[in-house]
Amino acid sequence: MPAPLIKICGLTTPAAIDAAIAARADYIGLVSFPRSPRHLSPADAAALSARAAGRAQVVGLFVDPADGLLAELVAAAKLDVIQLHGEEDPARVAAVRAMFGLPVWKALPVATKADVERAAAFTGAADLVLFDAKAPKDAAMPGGLGLVFDWTLLAAHKAALPWGLAGGLSPANVAQAVRATNAPLVDVSSGVESAPGVKDATLIAQFCKAARSV
Repeated sequence: MPAPLIKICGLTTPAAIDAAIAARADYIGLVSFPRSPRHLSPADAAALSARAAGRAQVVGLFVDPADGLLAELVAAAKLDVIQLHGEEDPARVAAVRAMFGLPVWKALPVATKADVERAAAFTGAADLVLFDAKAPKDAAMPGGLGLVFDWTLLAAHKAALPWGLAGGLSPANVAQAVRATNAPLVDVSSGVESAPGVKDATLIAQFCKAARSV
């Protein structure tokens, strides 16, 4: 099995961008969601994206965004990928993909086998589905909470769509997660932070090394 692709999400500083690139992350994630401690203004997202340009693919993360916000960020930050992390249905995902001509990833919250099976509905609409842990009902954010779901739910997953694994990954468990699921892509945010929204260069390096060790 080839080593998984790696996405470091929720980067907010030039130092964090540099750390992700030094660790050879394939994707860096920039968050546009005001309730998140990792939220960026369009200007800040543009500056960080420019720093990563040509060295990692830039993914913009949104939660039920309006078309205007998407257009602003796609233009300002020259996004390579749009990631939708809200309640977007397949029709909305397909519309965003058609509107901007960019790959669109759809995050799906997982607690049961039925949640994994929902991925099939996005065939032809999304370019990739990202299985993430389902947030508690009262949570302020749909992701980035450090929660892990039952990886055995993915053990028999026969994917019509490319997919990735998120949700509570860290340097300590990512190798185990890849072995358990054969995930072709792993996505981390809070698991490489020293505090909410504060990325740790050492943890980023350890995460990438562990993910590739499998």
